[in-house]
Amino acid sequence: MEYLYKDLTGFLIQCAMKVHKALRPGLLESAYEECLNYELATAGLTTVRQKPMPLVYNDVRFDIGYRIDLMVNESIIIEIKSVDALSPIHMAQIMTYLKLSACHIGLLINFITALLRDGIKRVIL
Repeated sequence: MEYLYKDLTGFLIQCAMKVHKALRPGLLESAYEECLNYELATAGLTTVRQKPMPLVYNDVRFDIGYRIDLMVNESIIIEIKSVDALSPIHMAQIMTYLKLSACHIGLLINFITALLRDGIKRVIL
């Protein structure tokens, strides 16, 4: 499955780099999210911003505020950060979203880094 999504995740990273180059570090996550969503939609990809993700427990659906920053083509999750450094909680967050959504590939992107490649983690469940 990793091979099937390698080209698409590579393209998503290129789009993120384009946004990072234009905006530079220092903005809120929402600014990067909006601009990256624009780039992806312009490229013809299907995107959903702030997709609600319910938690199901004992067959009961709880809408408790989980929201995926960007879901691309109903198969890849992009979690955007604008923090000094990624921490284990950020990785736990994207892993939770992958499990709840049944997606298997995610990108954790921290736009605050000087070189965006230093702020990207590709996550496979």
